[in-house]
Amino acid sequence: MMNEPQVGHGAGSAHLIAPIENMPLRVQVADRLRAEILSGRLRPGSSLVETALAEQLHVSRAPIREAIQILENDGLVETVAYKGKRVKPLTAREVSETYSLRETFEIMAVNRILENSAPLSALREQCDYMAKAAEAGDLSALVAADEAFHQALIRLADHDLLLASWRSLYMRVHQIMALRNRDESNLEEIAGNHPPIVQALANRDAERAIRLVSEHTRALADFDPDDIVQAV
Repeated sequence: MMNEPQVGHGAGSAHLIAPIENMPLRVQVADRLRAEILSGRLRPGSSLVETALAEQLHVSRAPIREAIQILENDGLVETVAYKGKRVKPLTAREVSETYSLRETFEIMAVNRILENSAPLSALREQCDYMAKAAEAGDLSALVAADEAFHQALIRLADHDLLLASWRSLYMRVHQIMALRNRDESNLEEIAGNHPPIVQALANRDAERAIRLVSEHTRALADFDPDDIVQAV
């Protein structure tokens, strides 16, 4: 009798099967709610009612309560006296500080990329994804590619502390970008803001690259703050 091939054993295996992840329900619920908040679908100031969320997600209230606590520890949710839990509102100052810090990080990344002659293929790839998403009218894909572009910009700087600092800012940047893009109907314009940055880097034009990054980061000022910021 011929031996049946063994899957997942030995150096010559064709592929490895990923292990089954058995995450606690509270973590799965927290991940789902976090994605809703960071995508802008759950807007700042939105109330989080355990019974309603439990019904929507087809789970009991216990994992909902535990998940909301996880998000409160993340700084995405807050408790309002006598009212309960809500998505933490974004103040105008927080948006301003987040974007000014992001601008500082990205200018540093531009300088590092030019100093190290880093390859730009990852940036061009995300520009292509944004263009295709804009053409298809796919806002979710556009937001994902927009975010990936800026993450790639930071990674190409090849600076561990910069990357760690960026990650600490990541959730708020993600949330603000999603809210901003959700309220901006011109997807082609959003996508079109990025290729000139890549071209300036390719031309090794530091002055133009920095100016474009700064202008792009400060573009939030073109939006009515009331559209993305709710008063506390």
